[in-house]
Amino acid sequence: MMSWTSVVGSLLPLRSLPAVNASLNAACTVLLLCGFYFIRRGKIAFHRACMVAAFTCSTVFLILYLYFHAHAGVIRFGGQGWIRTFYLGLLLSHTILAVVIVPLVLITLSRALRMRFDRHRAIARWTLPLWLYVSVTGVIVYWLLYVAYTPIWPA
Repeated sequence: MMSWTSVVGSLLPLRSLPAVNASLNAACTVLLLCGFYFIRRGKIAFHRACMVAAFTCSTVFLILYLYFHAHAGVIRFGGQGWIRTFYLGLLLSHTILAVVIVPLVLITLSRALRMRFDRHRAIARWTLPLWLYVSVTGVIVYWLLYVAYTPIWPA
């Protein structure tokens, strides 16, 4: 029987995972915006579907991100000068908020699933903009690291 890491490795080459993860972040962004649109119009079922799909995208992202870095190691940014400072600042804010957003998303989702909508709304006001920031900056970090500049792979 194949392990899940063997399955991932055979389906997705390691070097393709950053692009897959950026796509998951982009999809999450679209789903979050659609979910917000739907709840503002009272379309609760559509809102729920979008938010559960966004959570699924983020969960798959996290699994693949951890898998990638466990197997590829640390990829260094190839840019120099002011763009390096910008990249590192963006990466720092993205990373800190990515850690913060995990419990916020779990609490927000839990309150919705338990039909505690008053408490769900109270925390969702914080969760949504932070989750959007993490999703959008994840795509920007990918673009800067792998597309705009040549990444420095471990030896």
